Amino acid sequence: MRHLTILLLLFFTNTMLLAQGSLNGSVSTESSEPLISAHIYIPEIERGTIADNAGRFRFANLKAGIYTAEISFIGFITAKFPVEVKEGQTTELNTKLKEGGLQLADLVVTASQDRPVNTLSQADIKLRPVNTSQDILRMVPGLFIGQHAGGGKAEQIFLRGFDIDHGTDINIEVDGMPVNMVSHAHGQGYADLHFLMPELINVVDFDKGPYFADKGDLNTAGYVSFQTKTKLDRNFVKAEGGSFGFGRLAAGVNVLQTSKSNAYIASEYFRTDSYFQNSQKFHRFNLQARFNSQVSTTTKLQMGFSAFDSKWDASGQIPDRAVADGSISRFGSIDNTEGGNTGRFNLFANTIHQFRNGSTLENQLYASKYDFSLFSNFTFYLNDPVNGDQIHQQEGRWIYGYKSSFATSGQLFGKDLKTEIGGGLRYDVISDIALSHTVKRAFLNDVKRGDIRQANLNAYWSETLALTNKLSINAALRFDYLNFSYFDKLSSTQPNAVGKPIVNPKLNLNYQFNQKINLFARGGTGFHSNDTRVVVAQSGKEVLPKAYGLDIGADMKLLPNLFVHTALWQLDLDQEFVYVGDEGVIEPSGKTTRQGIDLSVRYQFNSWLFADVDLNFTKPRSKEAAEGENYIPLAPLATSVGGLSFQRKDGFNGSLRYRYMGDRPAIEDNSVVAKGYFVADAILNYTKPGYSIGLSVENIFNEDWKETQFNTESRLINEALPVSEIHFTPGTPLALKLRFTKTF
Repeated sequence: MRHLTILLLLFFTNTMLLAQGSLNGSVSTESSEPLISAHIYIPEIERGTIADNAGRFRFANLKAGIYTAEISFIGFITAKFPVEVKEGQTTELNTKLKEGGLQLADLVVTASQDRPVNTLSQADIKLRPVNTSQDILRMVPGLFIGQHAGGGKAEQIFLRGFDIDHGTDINIEVDGMPVNMVSHAHGQGYADLHFLMPELINVVDFDKGPYFADKGDLNTAGYVSFQTKTKLDRNFVKAEGGSFGFGRLAAGVNVLQTSKSNAYIASEYFRTDSYFQNSQKFHRFNLQARFNSQVSTTTKLQMGFSAFDSKWDASGQIPDRAVADGSISRFGSIDNTEGGNTGRFNLFANTIHQFRNGSTLENQLYASKYDFSLFSNFTFYLNDPVNGDQIHQQEGRWIYGYKSSFATSGQLFGKDLKTEIGGGLRYDVISDIALSHTVKRAFLNDVKRGDIRQANLNAYWSETLALTNKLSINAALRFDYLNFSYFDKLSSTQPNAVGKPIVNPKLNLNYQFNQKINLFARGGTGFHSNDTRVVVAQSGKEVLPKAYGLDIGADMKLLPNLFVHTALWQLDLDQEFVYVGDEGVIEPSGKTTRQGIDLSVRYQFNSWLFADVDLNFTKPRSKEAAEGENYIPLAPLATSVGGLSFQRKDGFNGSLRYRYMGDRPAIEDNSVVAKGYFVADAILNYTKPGYSIGLSVENIFNEDWKETQFNTESRLINEALPVSEIHFTPGTPLALKLRFTKTF
């Protein structure tokens, strides 16, 4: 015990015996927005580091002397600063970078594990500006989305051989607040991002696999983390209009600007009839606000508020046979009374405290109020030949949460060590969550109805050690304890609450082979929780099925203007039970395995022309089914996105982009296939100081394609027997959108 105590003291204590001084600093834009993941390099000692989420950086144990700090970030002019480090003292370097031409040469590959933002996202957010809410998730290489129940419903997500449904296997956050809704009326992990205005996005961070200690429930295939701007670069007003009754008005204004504090407010109104014969009558309203204050020399306060409301009608999924026999067109509907409405407001406050030694303490409180109502009909007259099978899913919920993290840098046996410790609590109070049988939105009877209480208490510990200037290792451990309770309003017998802990280790290695190639290996486990109604029905069995992941890959700058990311990976899932909200039943899915390869390439031809391509190939299989019957329905096998982007000094900019999804099995024996598609879009903008004019063209070749597909057994009103076949939602035909933006 004595030796263990000594070892722990050595492990956690910042050893200054070998150091003569240190360099602390920060990097921001000229408007004081932190440049997260800016690269700082000192050539005299051949050491580099990455700016954290507050734009801060630190070099410890520097010998007294004169050094050069080279600071770079894509889209900004690289700057060099002479700094003097004195013995026993800390030198401060706080600098602002000027915006410059977009140069992939400024993108740096590094062995540092402390990248708060994925390297690819730094390039993509500059190369591929986000113009719509759907573009937000498409920033993740290999991630596809599909809409199948009107524009107001959360998109269906596909990633790494997963049909993630609406968020079951991907962890999504905005400004530290969870987007995913656990134990949701429609599906586990339901993630509706429509409350996020694309103009306000500052950072899109993402990565794949269960390797990240600060990401918990639902982080199996990957995570996406958005950070909104703390300050608007310019006030703006935007007006958009286009095909199928599309219209959008958006505006953002800085309402407070002082030397220590700033605040802005932004809003949007969106409407569309869409391209279906049954008009969607989709309306959406958003309001977002941010406040930031430097309350002292060491402490920042950030607060945010957003409100969101939407309402729509939907054409739903339609069967192939109804289109083939001419009963309806591919833009028609069987039940034209589908649709829904949803609303959400979010409130958060967090403080960031910077200690003199460079350590950071962050605390966040948040609350969300959420309401959901959805009418759907997937099987038409299969179960009720008189009234039809329309269902209504609804819920109202409050989410309360607290998060805290502490990060500090020091030395372990003369090697740079970064320690991060964090934890938090999330509590969901879900009232009147129900699945009901309806006809033309009129109530018939309840299938399920009750109240849910779900709590997640978590903590993590992460250590990153730079063994050499080339090799770093990150070891982490995450603990989650989940408690589930369900009050069934349709039953007189009530099950007890169920609680379950889970521990997930993570191990990540980075090796800087040379200045052009960084190799990495990642391993770890993650989990996704099951719906509370599943948990209590199974008496706690298979509450938190694990995911086991392994990635091996490289980031390469083979040429100054060429960046390549590649990874070979495998992800296995334990047997799990899934609550199917559309039917109110429990389905076991069994153990699965997925192997694949990811390839992302970014290339700059000249000062204004760029190319990007992402290729993703996956082999998803069930472990427990016989060969030939072990396909995973709707799991993507081959996907690719890419295009050309240009940014000219004369004000013209835009892109020509494609997305491709290959054919994939629709059922376990692959006898029914969900057909793939290839769709191309184009954007052209003319930007000058004070204004911008833009044109977007969706599906420029006017392809007939299916955005979402399901193999479903259904019966039409004139059929004696049910039929099992592909049911689909058509993708958009050729569509035009015009926009005008005024900045001031």
